[in-house]
Amino acid sequence: MKKYNTKEQMSEAFLTGAILSVVGGYFDAYTYIARGGVFANAQTGNIVLLGVKLMEGDFLKALTYFIPIFAFVLGVFVAEYIKKVGNSKHLHWRQIIILIEILIVTAAAFIPNGDKGFKTCDMIVNIAISFICSLQVQSFRKIHGIACATTMCTGNMRSFADNLVQYNDTKNKQFLKNAFKYFMINLFFIIGAIISAPITKTFGKMSVIFCVGGLLAVFILMFKKPFESNK
Repeated sequence: MKKYNTKEQMSEAFLTGAILSVVGGYFDAYTYIARGGVFANAQTGNIVLLGVKLMEGDFLKALTYFIPIFAFVLGVFVAEYIKKVGNSKHLHWRQIIILIEILIVTAAAFIPNGDKGFKTCDMIVNIAISFICSLQVQSFRKIHGIACATTMCTGNMRSFADNLVQYNDTKNKQFLKNAFKYFMINLFFIIGAIISAPITKTFGKMSVIFCVGGLLAVFILMFKKPFESNK
């Protein structure tokens, strides 16, 4: 099995993935604690609840689940468009993605919490988080040579277990190394949630602003290597 060259792309460096995973875990805990008890990073729950509400005939409530799904899909289109047109002499297209995340996160921090009714403001923030998580997961799809997600854990958990099975069958240590990488990425996601919980409980809606530090770190890290090819 070919060994991955860690010097190829800074966006695929393990440090970059670790930071983005912490941010991803932070987002999930933030929206759950401060924005209405939802997980905005992944859309499985929203798709299930959309189906339930459609079956019940509650079309207005179904709309509240459809919009984040649409925002997530839109994020993929936006990320791919930026990938095609976003490179410049000064910034890589992935840095533009990070800047968009920073702007949206900063704006979200100043959107007030909703009331006990429709909670429109919280829904707007959850839609925004869904959108930027889609940008992130579409733009940063590999970490140290493995396909990996930094805003959700299910796929990483499957890959972790699969690599353990492959190692058990072949005794190829590369599979064991890959399993360790998946384990660590999920661990950093959990660390992000652990960090987010007390901060969010203390600072409420404004606490999402702390994610800007991690995103800025990734933005700066990508200056440390020569610009990547447009892929």
